[in-house]
Amino acid sequence: MGDDTTMTAPAARFRAAVEDRDLAALEELLTEDVRLYSPVKFRPFEGKPAVVGLLRVLLRTFEDFRYVGEFAGSAETSADGTATPSSVLIFRATVNGKEVHGMDLLHHAEDGAGAGRIDEINVMVRPQSAVQALGEAVLAGLVADGLAPAPARA
Repeated sequence: MGDDTTMTAPAARFRAAVEDRDLAALEELLTEDVRLYSPVKFRPFEGKPAVVGLLRVLLRTFEDFRYVGEFAGSAETSADGTATPSSVLIFRATVNGKEVHGMDLLHHAEDGAGAGRIDEINVMVRPQSAVQALGEAVLAGLVADGLAPAPARA
């Protein structure tokens, strides 16, 4: 593991795949049981098909997406509190006219079949108005892709 300014190999590959909008490379980088914790949903997206589907929507939703910083170290996972090698990628983007500041916390699988890949992603976004705009846009994308039911009308 590098110091807190050196990006790890999984994070560098994740960043390159996002910047290239390369969904196949992202899919290859994720473990089968990957979890993604979203700022707009209480429960995580679980498993590669669900996370890849969400990433597909996010790649379409974010405008002017760019990474502006990175850190490496270790952090406890949300799933079981185990400390794992981790990276933080800081980003800026726009969603439906709202400026978004955010970060991706990537946890790296250390052993077994998933070694060298990402097994947990925590996405954090601010401000609240951006979280709301992102939530609405992502839900619309998930519904359009058949990955979520249309909201019930009141």
